[in-house]
Amino acid sequence: MKTEQLKREESDGQSRRLHYGWLVVVVTFLAIIVTAGIRSTPGVLIVPLEHDFGWDRAGISGAIAINLFLYGLSGPFVAAFMERFGIRRLMVTSLCMLAAGTGLTSLISQIWQFAFLWGVIIGLGSGGILTVLGTMVANRWFVKRRGVVIGLMTAGGATGQLVFLPLLAYLVTKAGWQTAVWTVAGASMLLIPVVWLLMRERPSDLGLAPYGGTMETETPRQTGNPVAAAWRGLREGIGSSNFWLLAGSFFICGLTTSGLISTHLIPASMEHGMPEVMAASLLATIGVFDMIGTMVSGWLSDRYNNRWLLFWYYGLRGLALLGLPYALEEAHYGLGLFIVFYGLDWVATVPPTVRLTTDVFGKEKAGIMYGWIFSSHQVGAAAAAYGGGVMHTWLGNYEATFVAAGFFCMAASALVLRIRRPQAMRYVHSQ
Repeated sequence: MKTEQLKREESDGQSRRLHYGWLVVVVTFLAIIVTAGIRSTPGVLIVPLEHDFGWDRAGISGAIAINLFLYGLSGPFVAAFMERFGIRRLMVTSLCMLAAGTGLTSLISQIWQFAFLWGVIIGLGSGGILTVLGTMVANRWFVKRRGVVIGLMTAGGATGQLVFLPLLAYLVTKAGWQTAVWTVAGASMLLIPVVWLLMRERPSDLGLAPYGGTMETETPRQTGNPVAAAWRGLREGIGSSNFWLLAGSFFICGLTTSGLISTHLIPASMEHGMPEVMAASLLATIGVFDMIGTMVSGWLSDRYNNRWLLFWYYGLRGLALLGLPYALEEAHYGLGLFIVFYGLDWVATVPPTVRLTTDVFGKEKAGIMYGWIFSSHQVGAAAAAYGGGVMHTWLGNYEATFVAAGFFCMAASALVLRIRRPQAMRYVHSQ
């Protein structure tokens, strides 16, 4: 009886004041915005780098593919290192890498330098923020509203694209691409003290329970070698058909979003006569509809069968991509319709994928397991970023690439329905 009374008092106390977890969400959201802004920068750099250095699109796309690959591969190790050394330290280290990599990019003259700075340094730095951070924060700090928080974190990527892309395109046009990379480097540096001063690791560090829970519901601390923990997660995943289905569908997710559209939609639009700033603004507008779609997806993932949510998300995305070559021919009106339809689905797949990962493997392992699943997302993104550039070099256009991506999405719709529902998996409507 006393225990139940204490639990009710904890819950009442949380309801009377703003839980610190929401401030952690704000800080994390800002870090995701800035990092996503940096991640969206290559779309406005491709054409200027071609003009300034004479590099071909396949070579530039190859450097971007390295970025996407390392960004994804870092995910499970980021989760393990966050468990071992702390979220705040990893966030600050990542922001320092992003600031250094983007700032030094302004001094490059050879494509290998671009590949090293943008591919390796910025790729790994991005991984420290954009892979599993949102999942780790949501699982540590929230019991209730976890799906909404994951949706908000995911929408931060779209917000960064919305905030930075038009500005960066304008700077490239008016002041040169070097000014654009200095701008994102400055944004990273400004955020470092904010993260260091305000970020906290766990609710118990402040004497709090997770939002909507009790002290007993906090995710337990992990100890041991973080690299070994990451590899243990992979070994467990290899033996699970659910892991392969989640990883395979997320491979297609990365292929059809950050790999293809983020990298190649702006140059594809420019080839159809659209000015770069307008093309960047259209891509940024995806962020507006993505924020709506992702927040709604987070809400839905708390209430409905996540496999069926993913089935509809991938199917509708596939239809949008199949229609993209025709939308480009109609330029303004056709692309506008594509932006709305596709934007609502841009990363709506993330909240249900995170929920399924947590339900299948448990909250304690969710960070590392989602890290490996996210790695497959970025392998797909890298394949599309490089493959789109190569196919453009061969064919002189993107039409076949966009159509192929649409059919890949249809395949993903079939894959997700084969995810088996474990006996312990429950869709909790009240969270």
